[in-house]
Amino acid sequence: MSLKRRLRPRPFTRILVPVAVTSLTVALTAIPASAVFVPPSESATIVTANPADNTPHAQNGSMRAFAQIGNTVYAGGSFSGVKAAGATAWSPASNLIAYDISTGAIKTGFAPSLDGAVQTLAVSPDGKLIVGGSFGTVNGVARKNLVELDPATGATITSWAGRGDGGVVRRAIVHGNQLYIAGAFHWVNGTEHSLLARLNATTGAIDATFQVDASGARAYPNSTELVWGLAVAPDGDTVVAVGNFTDVNGAKRNQVVMIDTSGTPTVADWNTDRYVAGCYSDSFPFYARDVDFSDDGDYFVIIADGGRGDAYCDATARWETADRGSNVKATWVDFTGTDSVTSLEVAGGVVYVGGHFRWQNNANGNDSQGAGGVSRYGMAALDQQNGVPMNWNPTRSPGSQLPSGGTSWGPIMWEIWKGPSGLFIGQDSDGLGNEYHGRMGYFPQSGGRTIGVQDAPQATSGYLYLGAGNGQVTKVSYGPGGLGTPATVSQPQLTNAKAAFALSNKVYWAKTDSSAPSGSVLNVSTLTGGTIGAPWVSSGYNSWFTAASMTGAFFLQGRMYYTTSSSNSLFYRYLTPDGSVVGCTPFTLPTSGIDWRTVRGMTWVAGKLVYGSTNGSLRTVDFDPAAATAVDGSAATVVSAGTAEATWNNPTLFFATS
Repeated sequence: MSLKRRLRPRPFTRILVPVAVTSLTVALTAIPASAVFVPPSESATIVTANPADNTPHAQNGSMRAFAQIGNTVYAGGSFSGVKAAGATAWSPASNLIAYDISTGAIKTGFAPSLDGAVQTLAVSPDGKLIVGGSFGTVNGVARKNLVELDPATGATITSWAGRGDGGVVRRAIVHGNQLYIAGAFHWVNGTEHSLLARLNATTGAIDATFQVDASGARAYPNSTELVWGLAVAPDGDTVVAVGNFTDVNGAKRNQVVMIDTSGTPTVADWNTDRYVAGCYSDSFPFYARDVDFSDDGDYFVIIADGGRGDAYCDATARWETADRGSNVKATWVDFTGTDSVTSLEVAGGVVYVGGHFRWQNNANGNDSQGAGGVSRYGMAALDQQNGVPMNWNPTRSPGSQLPSGGTSWGPIMWEIWKGPSGLFIGQDSDGLGNEYHGRMGYFPQSGGRTIGVQDAPQATSGYLYLGAGNGQVTKVSYGPGGLGTPATVSQPQLTNAKAAFALSNKVYWAKTDSSAPSGSVLNVSTLTGGTIGAPWVSSGYNSWFTAASMTGAFFLQGRMYYTTSSSNSLFYRYLTPDGSVVGCTPFTLPTSGIDWRTVRGMTWVAGKLVYGSTNGSLRTVDFDPAAATAVDGSAATVVSAGTAEATWNNPTLFFATS
């Protein structure tokens, strides 16, 4: 379960949504900065795409926050009615409810009264419910923005000292016995704290050692300073906050700040210019909307809205926690094509995003589906390694089950939260997974999938497969001792193949196809015991990509590297094995000493690039995608000059262990 926290969402395209203090937004764009860091291939676990049928429904407004204690789920937001799944009548309930996760039964004994929206929920170390929001009274007594409740009855814990001063508490995160809060406030417990504060989670007393103050709203109409997204690293040593601010403790930090909390809290030496420029519209005073850490804390992800722009507008971006400096760039960026991303959760090695978007992997789209754009209606799971959408697509659609008066497509998914056994969704509309789910839903871990590491073969010895005409390949053993004796092997499923590469127990291979929009397809076949199975097309996701133009290709750590006959560059695109989606943007790797236009066939073996060429020779050279020069062709060595049995000038070349 992740303990990080998210942002305050905003709508899609040009929609404005006022929320307590200001209006919000979200969107996309995409361009990873450099090859300095290539994320390792790691396993992941993903929840089912089928929402649970017994989750209660909220009648109106929006659901914005979740917490869980034992078998009881607490759901908060801005709403006035609730009913159990299958019930016909609504019962009055304002802003905060509790229900049994196993049965969906609403707990009528839990009956707090709050006169304003609940924005955030957390659980104290002694098992109490901490509530933040934009309320002024709780259970009939003045209590602004922050309160602790008895989780059984909803009664106020009067001994808990935490207090706000108006405005809004948008995020509350408990880490150990520390409670971090963020929002639009300037006093907490009677002491000055601007937008950020830390309290003793058990007592509610202010932590005077945490004096990190954000201020200075961006210069836009209706711009109000606030921190809307907050995340705490699992080890507690790093905090990241996002929102509408430009100054933190005297340091210039535009919309995003990293705080070092390993000792006395200080502003970290981490800054980026990717959230400084304005986006498409001045209707978005700020656009960095939410942030969350991975379960191991190695990286964090920021989502943003705002429309197109020169920054990371309308985008989801991964950042490495260990990076430091004044001009930090993201590891990867995924753009929606001018639609809003409004909620985020990183859990189980998956980056879940929600909002008012229609596509992911859509940097080439502008309020439309561009080349590479993948349909994802308001929900997506992104590959942590490269940001490409995975094979998980429940959608925010109610299908044909929307009841009279229901809202089918609201601008904001307010919250995605990973609980102990599944993923909770809070939004302002009534559909999930083509079913009616009033304002909230739950995707259990049960019924989901474990996704093992899928990468290029990692062995030092195996076999090179070289195209030898339709239905045939030349198979040659290859390892530290060099090449073995070539043998012609029948592979009847492999016809008219172009560039090919191995990925786990599969072979991807390009083929011309006049019926495809691009004139070619990227096929996928199993590779079992050295036999290439019947191909299937790598879905319509990749019909836009001219796969047949590749003269050589290989896969490694979330990237498909390739060459073409017309360009003297080594390119790469992101590719996720889970769904075989090809990234929409090409990138160029820094290389020297080689004319890539002459490459014919290319593969990766134990840290080295092995490639054929137009003159029929086979060469090998060190390959390091994170180096300043990934390939130095002048250091390449000749493995074989080519023989009658194996002439190394065919784009179909891959390495496998069997």
